[in-house]
This record gives sequence, structure tokens and C-alpha cells, in this order.
Amino acid sequence: MKFIWFSLVMNLRNPVTGEQFGTTEKFENIIKQAQLAEELGFDGYGIGERHGDPFLSSSPPVLLTAIAARTSRIRLLTAVTVLSVLDPIRVAEDYATLDHLSGGRLELIIGKGNDPRHYPLFGITEEEQWDSMEERYELLRRLWREENVSWQGRYRPPLDGVTTQPRPLQQPIPIWHGSASSTRSTELAARYGEPIFSSNSFHPQAKYKELIEHYRERLAYYGHDPSKAVVGAGAGSLYIANTTEEAIGRYRPYYDAHQATAAAQHNKSPFTSLEDVIERGPSLVGSAEQIIEKILNYQQAFGHQVLSLSVDGLTEAEQREQMQRFAEDIAPVLRREVPSTVWRDTKTRLSVETV
Repeated sequence: MKFIWFSLVMNLRNPVTGEQFGTTEKFENIIKQAQLAEELGFDGYGIGERHGDPFLSSSPPVLLTAIAARTSRIRLLTAVTVLSVLDPIRVAEDYATLDHLSGGRLELIIGKGNDPRHYPLFGITEEEQWDSMEERYELLRRLWREENVSWQGRYRPPLDGVTTQPRPLQQPIPIWHGSASSTRSTELAARYGEPIFSSNSFHPQAKYKELIEHYRERLAYYGHDPSKAVVGAGAGSLYIANTTEEAIGRYRPYYDAHQATAAAQHNKSPFTSLEDVIERGPSLVGSAEQIIEKILNYQQAFGHQVLSLSVDGLTEAEQREQMQRFAEDIAPVLRREVPSTVWRDTKTRLSVETV
């Protein structure tokens, strides 16, 4: 199994210390997280995209470029790029530039996003989100693979013989499809034989498993080999301690603070408490042994080769502690237990093997 750390750059007042990062401090904190991920031998770092308080992640390509300048090996991912509201020309240009500046380490995870505040900002309705994302993705895909592109659609002016610059360094830049709530995303991924990344953050395992199974079924329909499906998956909150009781006690203030945010309220969690989300949901809160057992349970259900994790919201000392504990106590076991065809290292670059 391979591992990435990610952040939505959510900047809340720390419920334990009462402190809050300034904006510049938070950005520096994220860059240090990415550097630590590389130092500890992890495989990638991702930045999500949000367009409203308390998130500072409105410009992932800018922040990922800063991370690229301070790292040399890890893959750099978007988690996710909210393509349903973005101009594919701008996306093609910005991320191709980042691909060059990072030495070909970029991977795009596309999705429609789960924060409805971005739709009025960019001039589409929530009802249009899936049609918009599919159209914009098909154009982006062409812009990165073709020159002299002529095109006409609903969500931007027509194009006549356009070649975006710069051209991507990677041929092609790997693209994953974020999967959280609808078969529209798994259908689009299956059509092109491209990998999916299950958010696996807010609901019981069965909801996400059903989407992953749909993806594999549709791969076969489109003539791809479902046995070679490439799947990544997120996880709920992470907090490792010597015992479950200690982990719950230390993490509870963070859980309560997050549950009070507007973003959490929008997601309408089906879980009734921290204990409930640990028992029935994706949260990884407990001893190292318990977390390993839970990750393996989910991996058996999903068949994923990549796991994404986050320590945002914790104090900087706790962030480092949790990442180090995962590197020492959990990652080696999972690397042994779960083989991965993703990001096979070479001296020059890494690659994802698509279906």
C-alpha cells in the first residue's frame, strides 16, 4: 500500500490550546507537513480545493508549487480539483506549469466538490454540477493530449484551433476521478479506464463500496480489465495513541470543534458520536494495532492500493507525532500486507499504471 497526506487547509482555532495560525503561518505549516511526509518516506502530498471560510485552499496550484520547491520526490496531488466550476483552459495551463516546476510529479484528482458555496461564485447551479464536470473534463483531457483543439459546449466559449501552453511534461499527466456520492463519477472514470479515488470520509463503508463495485462493473462494460482497476481511498480522522481510550480522549476536542463547523453540518453525518464513527465509520482513532486492523478491513472491501490521511487541525507537535507514529508503527505492516502497482519508483519519476 502507498500513502499520501493531504490538507484542505482548514484554519480553525485550536480547541485545546486556543491558538490559531495566521494565514501565512498556516501555509508554512502545510509546506512543513509535506516536507515531513517526504522525510518519513511517504509517497505523496495533496491539497484540496475550497472557496470559503474556514478553508484557505482556494488556489491549490499555487500552494502545490510552493511545496514542489521544497520537496524533490513525493507525488503532488489535488484532492480534489473542483473541475465542475473551473475553466479547462486555465486548469490546463496552471497544472501543466506545475507539472514542469515539480519535475513531472503532478497528479490531478478531479471532482465536483462537496461545498455548495462554490457554485454561485463561478456561475453555475448545483443542478448542473455533473453535466458541467463531464463536459469540462472531456475538454481538459483533449487540451492535454491534442494540439489545435476545436471545440464547442455549454460552459465556456467555443475554441478554434487552440493549443494550450505549456504542454505537460508528463505524457499524460495522471488523472484520478474523485468518488464520493454518485455513479456519474465512477461512470466517467470507467469510460476512459482511469483510476478512482474514493473519499471514504463521511459515511459507512457500504456506500463507498457500492460505488467502487459500480466502477469495476463499468470498466468491464467499456472493455477494460477490472482486475487491473486502480483505486485509492481516503479515511476519516487519524489519531494514534497507546490505547483506544487515550486516543479518544485526546482527539475528542478536535472532533467536537470540527462537527460544529458549517462544512460538517452540510455533510450531515449519519454517525451520532465520536465512538459511533470509530465503530461504524472510517475514523482511524485508537491504538496502532486497531488502526491496522481497520485499514485492512476497508482494503478487503475496496481493493485500494493508495490511502490518503490528514492531520490538519492538530497542533504542529501533534501533527508531527501522528505522522511519525504512522510511519513507524502502521505503514510498514500495510506495505507488507497490501501490494501496490501504483507509483513504481524510478530514478527520474513515478507513474500510476492505469487500466
